[in-house]
Amino acid sequence: MSDLTSLLLKYSKAGPRYTSYPTAPYFHEGFREAEWLDELASSQDPARGISLYFHIPFCDTLCYYCGCNMVATGHYERVAPYLDCLEREMDTVSARVDKTRLVRQLHWGGGTPTYLKPDDIRRLMMAIRQRFTLAPDAEMGCEVDPRELTRDHLVALRESGFNRISFGVQDLDPKVQVAVNRVQPKALIAEVYGWARDLGFTSINMDLIVGLPYQNVASFAQTLDTVLDWSPDRFAIFGYAHVPWMKKHQKLIAESDLPDFATRLELQNLIHDRLSAAGYVNIGLDHYAKPTDEMVLAQRAKTLYRNFQGYTTHKNCDIYAFGSSSISQTRTTYVQNQKTLRLYEEGVMKDGLCVERGLRLTRDDEIRRDMITRVMCDLELDGAAFSAAWGIDCWDYFADALPDLQAQATDGLLTLENGVLRVTDLGLRFLRNIAMCFDRYLRQDIAPPGAVIRPRYSKTA
Repeated sequence: MSDLTSLLLKYSKAGPRYTSYPTAPYFHEGFREAEWLDELASSQDPARGISLYFHIPFCDTLCYYCGCNMVATGHYERVAPYLDCLEREMDTVSARVDKTRLVRQLHWGGGTPTYLKPDDIRRLMMAIRQRFTLAPDAEMGCEVDPRELTRDHLVALRESGFNRISFGVQDLDPKVQVAVNRVQPKALIAEVYGWARDLGFTSINMDLIVGLPYQNVASFAQTLDTVLDWSPDRFAIFGYAHVPWMKKHQKLIAESDLPDFATRLELQNLIHDRLSAAGYVNIGLDHYAKPTDEMVLAQRAKTLYRNFQGYTTHKNCDIYAFGSSSISQTRTTYVQNQKTLRLYEEGVMKDGLCVERGLRLTRDDEIRRDMITRVMCDLELDGAAFSAAWGIDCWDYFADALPDLQAQATDGLLTLENGVLRVTDLGLRFLRNIAMCFDRYLRQDIAPPGAVIRPRYSKTA
């Protein structure tokens, strides 16, 4: 057994991905529409940008591995009422937003945003522009499923101003694709990728997943060879989380068909080695980008940030999120919409909003969020600078984390010298474990408000 494999085994434990802190299980139903309206009214800082997120929950077919909030349906007539709801919700929020504030970032996720027909893509984008002020250089991204995608869809996205796109590739092995009910031949993906390049999308990401049924090192190496030949700008490579108790459709995947732990570790090593050899920079937490990519440049400049959309180059923005299950974020609050589509639509059409739960951060939450974010984005933290920023003694404040950090330093995951923490190249593989040292909720085993069970997270390896 290699030293790396031993470490991956040692540190494989359930833990958050820290797209927020506190994490979503700690949101509570005591924070609802009234609190969100108050926050909107009181948080209009002209110096802060805006990031808009739109959740399109519909998909043509069900991918068995999916952990997203989605609805697989062939009934396209469900789209128009949903777009009506998005517009109604935007009316409520935009009426309380300072019109001088610029939208720096816009993202459509799902589900499958390109489930929308081209004219409905244009309709939604027009509705957004009527209610918010988009910066001329706004970063505008959309997730797409290569299946059912036409060139007209991509034309509509480009005409609407989108400049970034993310393809859900997952795996190119036909046996794996059949097992997860997502059949998309290599030639199909190559064609739509070519369309995107021809139409001028300036940044293309590809999503891959490891841990799917029947995956092995030899077959996934072939997938990597092909996608690297296409040369996308970024990769996001996620570990499949098999949680059939939460996502009932995952029961359609036989647990016996999933790669064992040793194979998953080999797959992780393969990905790291192949992408690094191809010149991609490991941003951290399963994300890779070309050295000239804005994300890499932002990390070097220490302006990279992390939120519910993953890593982002837009740090000083409030997120206003629309649609079922979407999560908004200001400096001191998180707000999540109703996840059930019917309840979301009924609530929005009645009241203009449909908040299911939220959270107002304490000062301790803010301090710990900043620490976790800086470590995961900058890959280092100067204790003296952090102390000055927050008016605390950094390493005294986080004294309870020091024993774990020192153990990780012994294992080569980080260095902690002269008050400066630095993540090593090896430690990039263990970012979640490092961040967990600063998580008060995990350390003190605190249950979410009203919860009868503790949160259940995916494994870090």
